Amino acid sequence: MDNKQKKIVEMFDDIAPSYDLANRVLSLGIDIKWRKEACKESLELQPDKNLIIADIACGTGDMILHWKNFTKDKNVKFIGVDLSSGMLEVAKKKLQNIDQKNQVELFLAQAQDLGVIASNSVDILSIAYGIRNVVDVDKALEEFARVLKQNGVLVILEFTKKHKKNILDLLMGFYTRKILPYIGGMISKNYAAYRYLPDSIEGFLSTDLLVSKLEKEGFDIHNVKSYSAGISTLIIAIKR
Repeated sequence: MDNKQKKIVEMFDDIAPSYDLANRVLSLGIDIKWRKEACKESLELQPDKNLIIADIACGTGDMILHWKNFTKDKNVKFIGVDLSSGMLEVAKKKLQNIDQKNQVELFLAQAQDLGVIASNSVDILSIAYGIRNVVDVDKALEEFARVLKQNGVLVILEFTKKHKKNILDLLMGFYTRKILPYIGGMISKNYAAYRYLPDSIEGFLSTDLLVSKLEKEGFDIHNVKSYSAGISTLIIAIKR
Protein backbone atom coordinates (compact mmCIF):
# COMPACT_ATOMS: atom_id res chain seq x y z
CA MET A 1 0.00 0.00 0.00
CA ASP A 2 1.48 3.37 -0.97
CA ASN A 3 1.74 6.29 1.44
CA LYS A 4 -1.22 8.22 -0.01
CA GLN A 5 -3.54 5.23 0.35
CA LYS A 6 -2.21 4.57 3.85
CA LYS A 7 -3.00 8.14 4.96
CA ILE A 8 -6.56 7.83 3.60
CA VAL A 9 -7.03 4.59 5.54
CA GLU A 10 -5.75 6.16 8.77
CA MET A 11 -8.15 9.08 8.30
CA PHE A 12 -11.17 6.78 7.89
CA ASP A 13 -10.09 4.64 10.85
CA ASP A 14 -10.11 7.80 12.97
CA ILE A 15 -13.55 9.10 11.92
CA ALA A 16 -15.30 5.70 11.73
CA PRO A 17 -17.26 6.00 15.05
CA SER A 18 -18.89 9.30 13.99
CA TYR A 19 -18.95 8.73 10.23
CA ASP A 20 -22.67 7.88 9.89
CA LEU A 21 -23.82 10.84 11.99
CA ALA A 22 -21.58 13.26 10.11
CA ASN A 23 -22.77 11.94 6.75
CA ARG A 24 -26.46 12.29 7.59
CA VAL A 25 -26.00 15.83 8.94
CA LEU A 26 -23.82 17.04 6.08
CA SER A 27 -25.94 15.55 3.29
CA LEU A 28 -29.29 16.23 5.02
CA GLY A 29 -29.97 12.56 4.32
CA ILE A 30 -30.36 13.11 0.57
CA ASP A 31 -27.71 10.47 -0.23
CA ILE A 32 -30.16 7.84 1.06
CA LYS A 33 -32.49 8.57 -1.86
CA TRP A 34 -29.62 8.25 -4.33
CA ARG A 35 -28.51 4.92 -2.84
CA LYS A 36 -32.05 3.51 -2.98
CA GLU A 37 -32.46 4.51 -6.60
CA ALA A 38 -29.14 2.84 -7.47
CA CYS A 39 -30.27 -0.41 -5.82
CA LYS A 40 -33.69 -0.42 -7.44
CA GLU A 41 -32.49 0.27 -10.98
CA SER A 42 -29.62 -2.20 -10.93
CA LEU A 43 -31.74 -5.02 -9.45
CA GLU A 44 -34.12 -4.66 -12.39
CA LEU A 45 -31.20 -5.88 -14.50
CA GLN A 46 -30.67 -8.94 -12.28
CA PRO A 47 -34.04 -10.67 -11.76
CA ASP A 48 -32.57 -13.95 -10.42
CA LYS A 49 -33.59 -15.07 -6.93
CA ASN A 50 -30.06 -16.17 -5.98
CA LEU A 51 -27.48 -13.40 -6.06
CA ILE A 52 -24.02 -12.49 -4.86
CA ILE A 53 -23.73 -8.75 -4.23
CA ALA A 54 -20.36 -7.19 -3.39
CA ASP A 55 -20.04 -3.68 -1.99
CA ILE A 56 -16.54 -2.26 -2.33
CA ALA A 57 -15.30 0.51 -0.02
CA CYS A 58 -18.32 -0.56 2.04
CA GLY A 59 -17.44 1.68 4.98
CA THR A 60 -19.92 1.27 7.81
CA GLY A 61 -22.19 -1.00 5.77
CA ASP A 62 -24.82 1.55 4.67
CA MET A 63 -25.05 0.30 1.10
CA ILE A 64 -25.30 -3.34 2.18
CA LEU A 65 -28.31 -2.44 4.33
CA HIS A 66 -29.95 -0.81 1.32
CA TRP A 67 -29.23 -3.89 -0.80
CA LYS A 68 -30.76 -6.05 1.93
CA ASN A 69 -33.95 -3.99 2.03
CA PHE A 70 -34.38 -4.29 -1.75
CA THR A 71 -33.73 -8.06 -1.87
CA LYS A 72 -36.04 -9.41 0.82
CA ASP A 73 -37.62 -11.79 -1.70
CA LYS A 74 -34.22 -13.18 -2.79
CA ASN A 75 -31.49 -15.41 -1.43
CA VAL A 76 -28.45 -13.16 -1.33
CA LYS A 77 -24.87 -13.48 -0.20
CA PHE A 78 -23.40 -10.06 0.61
CA ILE A 79 -19.69 -9.31 0.47
CA GLY A 80 -18.32 -6.11 1.98
CA VAL A 81 -14.77 -4.96 1.32
CA ASP A 82 -13.00 -1.97 2.87
CA LEU A 83 -9.45 -0.86 3.61
CA SER A 84 -10.36 0.63 7.00
CA SER A 85 -10.54 -1.80 9.91
CA GLY A 86 -12.28 0.92 11.92
CA MET A 87 -15.06 1.21 9.34
CA LEU A 88 -15.45 -2.57 9.18
CA GLU A 89 -15.85 -2.77 12.97
CA VAL A 90 -18.79 -0.37 12.75
CA ALA A 91 -20.21 -2.31 9.79
CA LYS A 92 -19.97 -5.60 11.66
CA LYS A 93 -22.17 -4.24 14.46
CA LYS A 94 -24.69 -2.68 12.06
CA LEU A 95 -25.04 -5.84 9.99
CA GLN A 96 -25.12 -8.44 12.78
CA ASN A 97 -28.92 -8.61 12.75
CA ILE A 98 -29.26 -9.11 9.01
CA ASP A 99 -31.79 -11.80 8.00
CA GLN A 100 -30.65 -15.34 8.76
CA LYS A 101 -31.24 -16.48 5.17
CA ASN A 102 -28.76 -13.86 3.94
CA GLN A 103 -25.05 -14.23 4.51
CA VAL A 104 -22.64 -11.34 5.04
CA GLU A 105 -18.87 -11.59 4.77
CA LEU A 106 -16.65 -8.60 5.46
CA PHE A 107 -13.07 -8.40 4.25
CA LEU A 108 -10.19 -6.00 4.86
CA ALA A 109 -8.85 -5.43 1.34
CA GLN A 110 -8.17 -2.82 -1.34
CA ALA A 111 -10.48 -2.12 -4.27
CA GLN A 112 -7.48 -2.59 -6.54
CA ASP A 113 -6.69 -6.01 -5.06
CA LEU A 114 -9.85 -8.08 -4.56
CA GLY A 115 -8.11 -11.40 -4.12
CA VAL A 116 -10.69 -12.31 -1.46
CA ILE A 117 -13.34 -12.55 -4.22
CA ALA A 118 -13.27 -15.27 -6.88
CA SER A 119 -13.23 -14.39 -10.57
CA ASN A 120 -16.58 -14.35 -12.40
CA SER A 121 -18.52 -14.88 -9.17
CA VAL A 122 -20.40 -11.63 -8.47
CA ASP A 123 -23.80 -10.65 -9.90
CA ILE A 124 -23.80 -7.01 -8.73
CA LEU A 125 -20.83 -4.95 -7.56
CA SER A 126 -21.35 -1.52 -6.03
CA ILE A 127 -19.04 1.22 -4.85
CA ALA A 128 -20.77 4.23 -3.31
CA TYR A 129 -18.75 7.38 -2.65
CA GLY A 130 -15.54 5.40 -2.40
CA ILE A 131 -13.90 5.21 -5.80
CA ARG A 132 -12.39 8.70 -5.52
CA ASN A 133 -10.45 7.38 -2.49
CA VAL A 134 -8.85 4.62 -4.57
CA VAL A 135 -5.33 5.60 -5.60
CA ASP A 136 -5.16 3.24 -8.62
CA VAL A 137 -8.58 3.55 -10.29
CA ASP A 138 -7.53 1.65 -13.44
CA LYS A 139 -6.47 -1.38 -11.40
CA ALA A 140 -9.69 -1.23 -9.38
CA LEU A 141 -11.82 -1.21 -12.54
CA GLU A 142 -9.81 -4.16 -13.81
CA GLU A 143 -10.59 -6.03 -10.58
CA PHE A 144 -14.29 -5.14 -10.82
CA ALA A 145 -14.38 -6.66 -14.30
CA ARG A 146 -12.54 -9.76 -13.10
CA VAL A 147 -14.88 -10.61 -10.22
CA LEU A 148 -18.15 -9.81 -12.03
CA LYS A 149 -19.92 -12.51 -14.01
CA GLN A 150 -20.66 -11.93 -17.68
CA ASN A 151 -23.64 -9.54 -17.77
CA GLY A 152 -22.90 -8.67 -14.15
CA VAL A 153 -23.91 -5.17 -13.06
CA LEU A 154 -21.50 -2.50 -11.83
CA VAL A 155 -22.97 0.36 -9.78
CA ILE A 156 -20.92 3.48 -9.10
CA LEU A 157 -22.20 6.41 -7.02
CA GLU A 158 -19.78 9.26 -6.63
CA PHE A 159 -19.48 12.98 -6.03
CA THR A 160 -18.42 14.56 -9.29
CA LYS A 161 -16.81 17.73 -10.51
CA LYS A 162 -18.00 19.90 -13.37
CA HIS A 163 -15.80 21.79 -15.80
CA LYS A 164 -18.41 24.49 -16.47
CA LYS A 165 -19.75 25.91 -13.21
CA ASN A 166 -22.92 27.90 -12.66
CA ILE A 167 -24.05 29.88 -9.60
CA LEU A 168 -25.36 26.73 -7.86
CA ASP A 169 -22.00 25.02 -8.34
CA LEU A 170 -20.25 28.02 -6.79
CA LEU A 171 -22.61 27.92 -3.80
CA MET A 172 -22.01 24.18 -3.35
CA GLY A 173 -18.29 24.79 -3.64
CA PHE A 174 -18.52 27.33 -0.82
CA TYR A 175 -20.46 24.82 1.28
CA THR A 176 -18.03 21.93 0.75
CA ARG A 177 -14.92 24.05 1.25
CA LYS A 178 -15.98 26.35 4.08
CA ILE A 179 -18.98 24.93 5.94
CA LEU A 180 -18.64 21.16 5.54
CA PRO A 181 -15.13 20.91 7.09
CA TYR A 182 -16.30 22.94 10.09
CA ILE A 183 -19.44 20.88 10.79
CA GLY A 184 -17.79 17.54 9.98
CA GLY A 185 -14.80 18.49 12.10
CA MET A 186 -17.02 19.38 15.07
CA ILE A 187 -18.81 16.01 14.90
CA SER A 188 -15.75 13.84 14.25
CA LYS A 189 -13.09 15.94 16.00
CA ASN A 190 -11.04 15.52 12.81
CA TYR A 191 -11.11 18.71 10.75
CA ALA A 192 -8.48 17.45 8.29
CA ALA A 193 -10.73 14.55 7.24
CA TYR A 194 -13.52 16.87 6.17
CA ARG A 195 -11.13 19.26 4.48
CA TYR A 196 -10.03 16.23 2.43
CA LEU A 197 -13.54 15.67 1.01
CA PRO A 198 -13.75 18.72 -1.32
CA ASP A 199 -10.15 18.21 -2.37
CA SER A 200 -10.83 14.55 -3.24
CA ILE A 201 -13.82 15.55 -5.38
CA GLU A 202 -11.87 18.21 -7.25
CA GLY A 203 -8.97 15.83 -7.79
CA PHE A 204 -11.09 12.95 -9.11
CA LEU A 205 -11.92 12.02 -12.69
CA SER A 206 -14.68 13.68 -14.63
CA THR A 207 -17.75 11.53 -15.35
CA ASP A 208 -16.86 11.39 -19.05
CA LEU A 209 -13.35 10.11 -18.33
CA LEU A 210 -14.62 7.50 -15.86
CA VAL A 211 -17.18 6.28 -18.43
CA SER A 212 -14.41 6.05 -21.03
CA LYS A 213 -12.26 3.94 -18.70
CA LEU A 214 -15.20 1.62 -17.99
CA GLU A 215 -15.84 1.08 -21.70
CA LYS A 216 -12.17 0.26 -22.29
CA GLU A 217 -12.32 -2.24 -19.40
CA GLY A 218 -15.13 -4.18 -21.05
CA PHE A 219 -18.29 -2.55 -19.72
CA ASP A 220 -21.34 -1.33 -21.62
CA ILE A 221 -22.87 1.76 -20.03
CA HIS A 222 -26.53 1.22 -19.13
CA ASN A 223 -27.24 4.58 -17.51
CA VAL A 224 -25.52 7.74 -16.32
CA LYS A 225 -27.60 10.00 -14.11
CA SER A 226 -26.70 13.22 -12.29
CA TYR A 227 -28.30 14.34 -9.04
CA SER A 228 -28.68 17.78 -7.50
CA ALA A 229 -27.28 19.78 -10.41
CA GLY A 230 -24.40 17.37 -10.95
CA ILE A 231 -23.17 17.13 -7.36
CA SER A 232 -23.48 13.35 -7.43
CA THR A 233 -23.53 10.90 -10.34
CA LEU A 234 -24.85 7.36 -10.72
CA ILE A 235 -23.25 5.10 -13.31
CA ILE A 236 -24.69 1.66 -14.02
CA ALA A 237 -22.67 -0.54 -16.37
CA ILE A 238 -22.90 -4.14 -17.55
CA LYS A 239 -19.91 -6.42 -18.06
CA ARG A 240 -19.75 -7.67 -21.65
